[in-house]
Amino acid sequence: MVTIVDVARAAGVAPSTVSYVISGKRRISTDTRNRVEQCIRDLGYHPNAGARALASNRTNVVALAVPLRADLNLSVIMQFVSSVVTSAREHDLDLLLLTKDDGPAELRRVASSAIADALIVMDVESADGRIPMLATLDRPTVLIGLPEQPDGLSCVDLDFTAAGATCVHHLADLGHRDIALVGPSPAVYRRGTSFARRFRHGYDCAAVQRRIHTTAHPCGHSYDSAMACLDQVFAENPHVTGLVVHNEAVLPDILAGLHARGLRVPDDISVVAVCPDNMADLGAIPLTSVAIPAPEVGDLAVRMTIRQLSGPPAPEVRLLPPRLTVRRSTAVAPFAAAAPR
Repeated sequence: MVTIVDVARAAGVAPSTVSYVISGKRRISTDTRNRVEQCIRDLGYHPNAGARALASNRTNVVALAVPLRADLNLSVIMQFVSSVVTSAREHDLDLLLLTKDDGPAELRRVASSAIADALIVMDVESADGRIPMLATLDRPTVLIGLPEQPDGLSCVDLDFTAAGATCVHHLADLGHRDIALVGPSPAVYRRGTSFARRFRHGYDCAAVQRRIHTTAHPCGHSYDSAMACLDQVFAENPHVTGLVVHNEAVLPDILAGLHARGLRVPDDISVVAVCPDNMADLGAIPLTSVAIPAPEVGDLAVRMTIRQLSGPPAPEVRLLPPRLTVRRSTAVAPFAAAAPR
């Protein structure tokens, strides 16, 4: 790897002179500057983040706020974090990870300390208490999520409303008329988390449109919670033939619970999951799923941040359309298959 010492040796100057040429903090003669810059190009030297920060008055650090709560699926959250990290490094940016659940206070502390050029904020609520404070900051902010009032904000996310509708339409097209939703934990709904509310809205509207009999059941992140949830599903409607699982944390438990009840997937009951593709392919029966596009969302969040850093902030909202992949966990509804044609 080429270092600043290599450049200085090739240009016949001290390493400090190369640093001054890069940062612009001291006047250097035109001949010397030209010689140093030519050596930088010839050797392919890339100044480190600290040198670039001196030259641009930036830290080249982006803060990612992702409160780590017990009611969220950590493995999926970390896929988003990983995608933001990967994209940031590709653009020579470092990442500051903020995991405290301190609401506006944590973001205000980071903004006032000037240790980050921009903020990316996750786990967005429909009426998020952090948003009024974010609007007062003098630095770019991008939300991974969509609040109820996104005016003036930059947001990127999966279109969860369309995702909920897509799951219902898929099962309805297969002849299912009694379906149930296994949703996120009750705490996620109580907190007003945006993605959960939007998914439920799309799910409910599509069920009305397709005249589907449906129920919805929040589910905690434990085996016992999953078993209790399935008990509620079949107690409310013993004729359920389609299940939408919008809760990655209990997906294996739900499948195990169906098997324990003597229900075969997809012969007796079809299952549609909302989860990353790698999770849908893990089990003995690959799951029909709507993908959670963590890599695409993370990369878009970073690119939107860079656009804001490069010029006057221009708010933009990007909702990625849902992508349904049909695998082996869904089939024609049992009663529909047996009905005379």
